[in-house]
Amino acid sequence: FISFPWRIKAEHHFSASLNLHARSRNYVSESEMCKLESIPLDFGDYHPLKPITVTESKTKKMNRKGSTSSTSSSSSSSMLDPLSSVLDGTDPLSLFAAAADPVTTADSTRKKRDKDDSSAVGSDFEPWSSKRGDILARYTTTEKNSSIQFFTGKATTTGSAVSEKVRTRLEELDDLEEGSQKELLNLTQQDYMNRIEELNQSLKDAWSSDQKVKALKIVIQCSKLLSDTTVIQFYPSKFVLITDILDTFGKLVYERILSMCMDSRVSLPDNFSPESVNDTAKETCLNWFFKIASIRELIPRFYVEAAILKCNKFLSKMGISECLPRLTSMIRGIGDPLVAVYARAYLCRVGMEVAPQLKESLNENFFDFLLTFKQIHGDTVQNQLVVQCVEIPLYLTLYSPAIDWILQCIAYRAPEDYINCAEVWVEYTCRHFTKREVNTVLADVIKHMTPDRAFEDAYPQLQSIIQKVITYIYDFSLLFSVEKFLPFLDMFQKESVRVEVCKCIMESFIKHQQESTKDPVILNALLHICKTMHDSVNALTLEDEKRMLAALINGFIKMVSFGRDFEQQLSFYVEARSMFCNLEPVLVQLIHSVNQLAMETRKVMKGNHSRKTAAFVRACVAFCFITIPSLSGIFTRLNLYLHSGQVALANQCLSQADAFFKAAVSLVPEVPKMINVDGKMRPSDTFLLEFLCNFFSTLLVVPDHPEQGVLFLVRGLLNVIQDYTWEDNSDDKVRIYTNVLHLLSAMTQEAYIYHVDKVDSNDTLYGGDSKFLTEINKLCETVIAQILDHLKTLGKEETLKRQSQLALHFFNTILAHGDLRNNKLNQLSVNLWNLAQKHGFADTSTMVTTLEYIKKRSKQPEMSHFTDLALRLPLQSRT
Repeated sequence: FISFPWRIKAEHHFSASLNLHARSRNYVSESEMCKLESIPLDFGDYHPLKPITVTESKTKKMNRKGSTSSTSSSSSSSMLDPLSSVLDGTDPLSLFAAAADPVTTADSTRKKRDKDDSSAVGSDFEPWSSKRGDILARYTTTEKNSSIQFFTGKATTTGSAVSEKVRTRLEELDDLEEGSQKELLNLTQQDYMNRIEELNQSLKDAWSSDQKVKALKIVIQCSKLLSDTTVIQFYPSKFVLITDILDTFGKLVYERILSMCMDSRVSLPDNFSPESVNDTAKETCLNWFFKIASIRELIPRFYVEAAILKCNKFLSKMGISECLPRLTSMIRGIGDPLVAVYARAYLCRVGMEVAPQLKESLNENFFDFLLTFKQIHGDTVQNQLVVQCVEIPLYLTLYSPAIDWILQCIAYRAPEDYINCAEVWVEYTCRHFTKREVNTVLADVIKHMTPDRAFEDAYPQLQSIIQKVITYIYDFSLLFSVEKFLPFLDMFQKESVRVEVCKCIMESFIKHQQESTKDPVILNALLHICKTMHDSVNALTLEDEKRMLAALINGFIKMVSFGRDFEQQLSFYVEARSMFCNLEPVLVQLIHSVNQLAMETRKVMKGNHSRKTAAFVRACVAFCFITIPSLSGIFTRLNLYLHSGQVALANQCLSQADAFFKAAVSLVPEVPKMINVDGKMRPSDTFLLEFLCNFFSTLLVVPDHPEQGVLFLVRGLLNVIQDYTWEDNSDDKVRIYTNVLHLLSAMTQEAYIYHVDKVDSNDTLYGGDSKFLTEINKLCETVIAQILDHLKTLGKEETLKRQSQLALHFFNTILAHGDLRNNKLNQLSVNLWNLAQKHGFADTSTMVTTLEYIKKRSKQPEMSHFTDLALRLPLQSRT
């Protein structure tokens, strides 16, 4: 029962005072009556298999040529920014920052140094000496080897004529090749190594005693041993030992000629030119090359000339660049592929020492090897392997040191050649191999791109590599088990590029991750990636970018689930809140997730309300309560206070729910008149009206606080609404009051239309107590007075249409919630009906539909009084 005192002028046909009775409601039967009526359907020509006729409506063409009717919200690199076109793609802040950018400075310094040091390898190049020990330790044998031993050769004559000296040397050289030495057979590996060391020492002794021809003899004969593959598995170690002698010889020859160039006062600089070399030194240098050219056999002639390749600097600026292609061509005459590949490795080694910038010969040697690699399947090699009982897999490993060295030389200081190749090969590796091989490729890229921060010049290629990896490896537990994946990400030092890469990874995760995860490897890696994206946000970050980053992080948060380990789940949310505090949409998602977690806990622990469960739910509630104030959007806060209060109420946390609702009530006065919606300022009235309607619907089931009095929250909210400054031309305040009447009518029912499980609402607490109903009546009087006062202010000509609409709205409220068997209430409804039509602003179709509804209701049981009401509601014509 509700008593409504009314105050309105007689000209509106309202009585001076009126008691309005709320009708009793049977919600179940009302719901049944509201169901749609089923009627037979006339199919006519319809048949389910009959073709459907589709009428195509053409869309209006755009003015700009080539444009389409569809638009995309995603940004594209091909689209031009009107601001960037003015600034040639660079904003003044970026220009200012670039002036003191240490990365740019370091980059220019590195490039300058690379340019200056192009003629010598740097410390970032792994030297041959570091590989020497591993080769000797790996390629061993128990077979017997053969070596050489020299007899004492003829003494060098000291004729005065140059021609005599040359003739004598050539005779000694011929004598050397005709057998002035003997072969030692059946040497063990250690004996062989000892013998080679003895020869190395003999070379030094001969040189120091001015027996230059004897030294050359030793070098030639040692070089000949490189054509011997009778103990094939020992060949890599033999190559190491003999090239040690060649290196010694080359160094001795170079230093001798260099000493001849030195004046008593001035020595040659490191980057000397041939013009500064005297004739004596040049003649001596040419003499050495002529003697080497006289060697009959290919292999020793090649190795000895390669050993003194550096001496070409004394003769010509182009000497080395001319010799390298010729020596490369000489190797093509070596028939054994294993011998040939090691000859190529030696040429690459001496070439890198004297002219690392000459990449052409390096590439040519490698491709020559690829072209001749098929020789391993020839009869010569196969027969040799059969004789020595060596299998193909073992034989192929003998190539590794040589190929490894050639490739290292080719890849040295190549940011562009190497990375372009790696960009292509990584896709092949990801598609056809396992994570082990992918890890190897990534490790190699890191190894080559890290020195001197070479990665700074290759961000596009590195991004492409990442994109290929996540395209083919989208199982993230597998992806993050690739050891070098995260170290690979560390090469993206430029923030903008790093963020783009992180966005690609997160997009792939959201797209391909089908099930929730709690894998610690995945969680730790993705938290790191999301943190990188979050930390890139600053005051200059565009709102669209913030929304995109927040959406990606939220997608990750939604996929994390620890099952029934609710405490671990809450701990994750707490950690995420601390990590992503600058992105409001992420905090909103975390609040929703925690509320959902609290409800899930209630569902799983239903019937087992232990203290531990209650404490956990309170922890969830506390999380939300301390997080909401940090949000900037006022309606975001209002709605989250309401939602969180509903969750607390559902979990029987009544005091916590009361705190949420009080916070929402106290926040309403802070709602501004205009709010930003998608970048545009719009009035806030509509949003506030929607929120308040939802709030009143919740307050129906909220029990009164024992210390705060009857309907404490409802009263507080009504006071806030009364004090709020509404727009002059707005009727939202009256519409809210009308909805309050709906709430108060529902509160007078013996049983409320809905309840919260295990929460006693006011219908249970008061049980229809007369004092409680009296309090409701007092509130009704206040609300009705506000509505009537507002209707009275709308009597002016310019507001008559609004008066008509509100009068009809109030009429419908009485029709739905009032007991119209009461004569005075019945009369009030008639007066409101007439007021709605009085000035011709009522919508005729709406009035007709409403009247038909009343007539239909009059035919239902206990609704016969609607018949009389219908007769008293005339339809007025506008004329």
